[in-house]
Amino acid sequence: MQVYLHRIRMLFKDRTEAAVLLAEKLEWLKEEGPRGSLLVLAVPRGGVVTGDVIATSLGVNLDIIVAKKIGHPSNPEVAIGAVMHDGTFIPNEAILNSLDIPYEYITDSISILTKEIERRIMIFRGSKEYDLVGKVVILVDDGVATGTTLFLAIMWLKRQKLRRLIIAIPVGPRETIEKLREIVDKVIVLHSPTIFKAVGAFYEDFSQVSDDEVIEIMQKYRTTN
Repeated sequence: MQVYLHRIRMLFKDRTEAAVLLAEKLEWLKEEGPRGSLLVLAVPRGGVVTGDVIATSLGVNLDIIVAKKIGHPSNPEVAIGAVMHDGTFIPNEAILNSLDIPYEYITDSISILTKEIERRIMIFRGSKEYDLVGKVVILVDDGVATGTTLFLAIMWLKRQKLRRLIIAIPVGPRETIEKLREIVDKVIVLHSPTIFKAVGAFYEDFSQVSDDEVIEIMQKYRTTN
């Protein structure tokens, strides 16, 4: 008996294809008011490819947001919080309150990470200033797993007096998606399976996006940021 093995196609060919499909689900936003009040905000680096397609489709501006997680001193994979570009520390209170973390460790981590975020922000967008008050923000990435950093970035964004915060991602585990729906105005997702290993498992091509690619994309929007 002959056995024929067929290559199973992943959900998405690449980030661009996923973004095109996601952009179709966001067409209704074109009727949401003046284009200047609508902003696509992407998480570098892969999310910038996704964001570029969506921003182009909607005819609006693209910007980026950078958050860096602070890992536990003995287990870097456990996020005790995140740092934003302006030095704001967003604690992961569920974790932080149950652990004895030295204060000096947190302050040192904030200082180190803030400098790294500032460097990336200046390279990618040329300014540390944001004008988000009253805007409808579409926060995008190429996918989400546990979403730790994304959740913490959302906490920072919710302090910025936005008119509306929408999350748009191609794929993420159902549990994470449900948690996101509890804290933002709307979540647009193409696929939310119950069994989830990694974002890259849903792409045929999930090649790493370089800083140079992000810079090239962002140059198109630099004059309007």
